[in-house]
Amino acid sequence: MNYKQYHKRDAIKNYFPLPNEIFCLGLFTGEIAVYAYLMYCEDRKTFQCHPSFRTIGRTLKISRNTVSKYVKRLEEKQLIRTEPTKTQTAK
Repeated sequence: MNYKQYHKRDAIKNYFPLPNEIFCLGLFTGEIAVYAYLMYCEDRKTFQCHPSFRTIGRTLKISRNTVSKYVKRLEEKQLIRTEPTKTQTAK
């Protein structure tokens, strides 16, 4: 048998924090996935991220409408806060 040598993991690189309590809140798996993706995208200094519903959906392989539903549920449970944004295209 061939074994790969175990490489010690760097506690800072290639990881993002996810609170242990997330699994005790009765969230749907999709809500956990969206929350985890938002934590992955988060700026650690400002605690903000700006992925679109389309980007989240593409990454998690779910529809934009489903992302919207899960984001709304996470807001209702006060796990995240959203702000309206506008996209302006050049004419």
